[in-house]
Amino acid sequence: MKLVDLTVKDFVEVLGSDAPAPGGGSAAALAASMGISLTKMVCELTIGKKKYAEFEDEIKLVFDESKALQKHLLDAIDKDTEAFNAVSAVFDMPKETDDEKAARRVAMQTALQGAAESPFYMMKLMVNALDVTKRAVGKSNTNAASDLGVAALNLKSGLQGAWLNVLINLSSIKDEEFVLQHRQEGEKLLAKGSLLADEIYAEILKVV
Repeated sequence: MKLVDLTVKDFVEVLGSDAPAPGGGSAAALAASMGISLTKMVCELTIGKKKYAEFEDEIKLVFDESKALQKHLLDAIDKDTEAFNAVSAVFDMPKETDDEKAARRVAMQTALQGAAESPFYMMKLMVNALDVTKRAVGKSNTNAASDLGVAALNLKSGLQGAWLNVLINLSSIKDEEFVLQHRQEGEKLLAKGSLLADEIYAEILKVV
């Protein structure tokens, strides 16, 4: 069964158990999926309201993008655990001969790169989600303004959590070009997303 098909209670229980996965990466994806879901909800509460008719087209676009991002981030919950499981599977590979040891080393590096790529991809989704969320600020139902603030907080938490998961995997990867590229691009994503989240939160504080 997929993690996303569990009840909230069952997911939290397996997350808090001694099972190595799901872990921080899947939790980060969940936080972000809740964030963009709140953005989508605010759009639902805005579309069709006469008071916000001038922003109707823009909010409909935000709604559509939020819906797509919600799906991608939910998918990321399981994909991150699958990536971790691929690393774990390498430990079961034979290591009796030199050839087996060499194959194991190659497999481990491949799996580690996959484990780094998963949260790195999440970061791109989360920055996109923050950008989409910001477009709703000042153009959506003011009665749900606080929900946009919570959306930003959840997305920022997910972004920072995903970055930590990128870093911990990069620390074991020997491909220096891969590490440098993902570290540099990840830092840019982190900076951009954090700024967006802080700007959204500051704007919401002005109206609640």
